[in-house]
Amino acid sequence: MATPEKDRIVAYKQNKASARAAFGRRVRELRKAQGYSQEGFAMLSGLDRSYFGGVERGERNVSLDNIAAIARALGTPIRELFPAEDPPPKL
Repeated sequence: MATPEKDRIVAYKQNKASARAAFGRRVRELRKAQGYSQEGFAMLSGLDRSYFGGVERGERNVSLDNIAAIARALGTPIRELFPAEDPPPKL
């Protein structure tokens, strides 16, 4: 039986997954705009190609260190890696 607490937990988990997916889409958009292949960009940023592919697909929960590495490789501030969206729902 669903409870308000369980509903909040489900919403939280869905929001986490959608945040990773939105981050990955934004990184892919910026990478492609600069003309990098996924493999070439992974080398430039110092990340493994398969790991980086997982980032772009929203499968990885990226650490702050790796977010910084991606931003440096793109030559962009970290804040540019996060798409402007409506604030997340209150849990």
